[in-house]
This record gives sequence, C-alpha cells and structure tokens, in this order.
Amino acid sequence: MGKIIYGSEVSSELREELRLEAEHLKQEGKRIPKLAVILAGDNPASLSYVKGKAKACEAAGILEETFHLDGSVSQKELEDLIHQCNENAEIDGILLQLPLPAGLDENHAIEQISPHKDVDGLHPLNFGKVHLGIPAFAPCTPLGIMELLKRMGCDCDGKNAVVVGRSKLVGEPAARLLLNANATVTICHSHTKNLKEICRNADILIAAVGKPRFFNHEYVKEGAYVIDVGINRMADGHLTGDVDFEDVKDLCAAITPVPKGVGPMTITMLLENTMKAYREAVNESGGL
Repeated sequence: MGKIIYGSEVSSELREELRLEAEHLKQEGKRIPKLAVILAGDNPASLSYVKGKAKACEAAGILEETFHLDGSVSQKELEDLIHQCNENAEIDGILLQLPLPAGLDENHAIEQISPHKDVDGLHPLNFGKVHLGIPAFAPCTPLGIMELLKRMGCDCDGKNAVVVGRSKLVGEPAARLLLNANATVTICHSHTKNLKEICRNADILIAAVGKPRFFNHEYVKEGAYVIDVGINRMADGHLTGDVDFEDVKDLCAAITPVPKGVGPMTITMLLENTMKAYREAVNESGGL
C-alpha cells in the first residue's frame, strides 16, 4: 500500500510554525501580520470559506479583518476599498473572495490589488512572474500541491508530471511550478486524446477535473505520486476526490486522500503567503 499523505497533518505543522513566529513577533513588540478579506454579497459557500479563513488566521496568530460589502456594491466602491487596503501599512495581504456578485468585473478588481499584497497569487503581474520562473506569490492550491509532493519525498527533477485540468487557479499554475522544479510536464484537458495512456506514464499525477472517482487503476502508473485536488459531494453527503482512492492506493508510492488532503493546504498556504508579504514589507521599510 502506498504512503497516505494527509494535508490536514502537514497543515497543522505549518500553522504551528506560523503561530510560533507570530508569537515571537508579539513578544518583541513588533507589528503582527494582518490579512484583509473582502467579501461582497452573501453567497453561502463564500461566507463559509471566509469564516474558515478567519478561524485559521486566529489559530496561526495572524490578524484578520473581513470587509463584508452588500451584494449591490458598485465596481467603484469595491475598488475604492481595495485601494484603501493597498495604502494601509497595517495590512500585509489582501484576499478578494470569489465569485463576486453578478455585474462586477472580477478580473479588473483583482488587477487593483497591489501585487505586493496579492497573497492569493491572482494578480496578472504575479501570475506572469510565476510563469517566468521569477519569485512571486503563486496561487495557494498549487503551492499546497508542491508542499505535499515535498512531504511525499518526491524529487520532481526529471520526473514525468501530468496535470489533468487547466484552470487558472489550479491546473496552469501547478504545471508551471512543476516545470520550475524541473519536471517534464504535460497538461491534459477535455480535448486531450489518449488520456489513459498519458496518465499511465506519469511519475506524478495531479487530478483536478471535478469528476468523482474518475481516475482508477487504469490511469495510474505503479509507483506514481498522486495528488487528488478534486472535492465532489456525493448524493449521500460524503466527499470524494477525482481519484478512486481504494482502487489505486496500492499502486502508488504516495497519495493524498479526500477529504483531509489538498483542501486544508490551500488556506495554510494563504497564511504562509501573508507571512511572506509581512516579511517583505518589513525588509522594505527597514523594520516595523
């Protein structure tokens, strides 16, 4: 049986490290890192996500302030708030909770976030730097994927990596980070031919298609490292991934489960990015 890597356990370790760092800053009388979360409207899923992020910040010793705007907020009002957060030296990271209410321009709003405070890694400047191999804030889920591969003991250098899914939040940046780590990367999607054959040649398989238990043993090479990004709620209420876990676990060198796999890592990497933004702000100012 392959090694099961629980993102929930890795996440707890990283958050404790962040908490200790924040506690050290507090003891020295220094400013504490702070994340601003901007939420527009009352999307139930978004409300739940924001609540989870606030709880995670508190546990890690990072300050958090949620700006909850009415669903009828104008583009200008939203962007004025973003600019205010950009100018506030007490705020290190800005997260714009997506999706935005209908009628608001998501891309334009993201472009207003200072790249230095873009801890979600979605600003075009940061996105471009990541694709050029220049140090920058990367999207949180792909960062979590790379950390899990590290915890699996997987050296990406020279390995064949297959990413199934080409979203801008997961697939594309994950492929780029793997390439930056010297893996040979193939991105597959809904138009890909011979998907099984391609996946069976993968030393590293990243599944991010949103299809429950789609990847069975026919898709997985023996000894592969498998990262399951999918989170699918079944009719009975249970969560399952894109990988048929029971069918492939004995084939893998290591695999992440669903739940308790990639999911917990996403918020943790958001916290890591916030601390990183804080450190960079302190270095620029010569100390805070």
